[in-house]
Amino acid sequence: MSTEPSGSDAIRPYRTSDRDQVIELWNACGLTRPWNDPAADIQRSLDTATSELFIQQEADRIIGTLMVGYDGHRGWMYYLAADPAQRGKGIAKALVAVAEDFLRDQGCPKVELMVRTTNTAALGFYDRLGYEAQEVTVRAKWLNGNTQ
Repeated sequence: MSTEPSGSDAIRPYRTSDRDQVIELWNACGLTRPWNDPAADIQRSLDTATSELFIQQEADRIIGTLMVGYDGHRGWMYYLAADPAQRGKGIAKALVAVAEDFLRDQGCPKVELMVRTTNTAALGFYDRLGYEAQEVTVRAKWLNGNTQ
């Protein structure tokens, strides 16, 4: 389940010692929002048997992440991040390939993801990987009292 894009160490599962660097990368990539606690998101992923947070690192620095999970019906990907200074080197593409393999190994028939409509770079990236727009609208309801 490992791959080696552009001179980096192999993609591997998250380790507890990665937390601060992962959150720093997510912040640098604009993936965090005030109403989502990234540390809690990481913990929920770790606590779920059918999910994984994949890490791409180069030397001692984390340069990419992708959280993936399978709910028994569909696979979902979240927090795809590539160090902004290293974009275009295949980090994100390699992480998506590892996540897709992870889901295939669990018997998952389809993977889905959500991209903010303003993130045209991400939409173009997924288009190039063969991901297609779907005829759905996302609806949400906060169950924890948040209003955002």
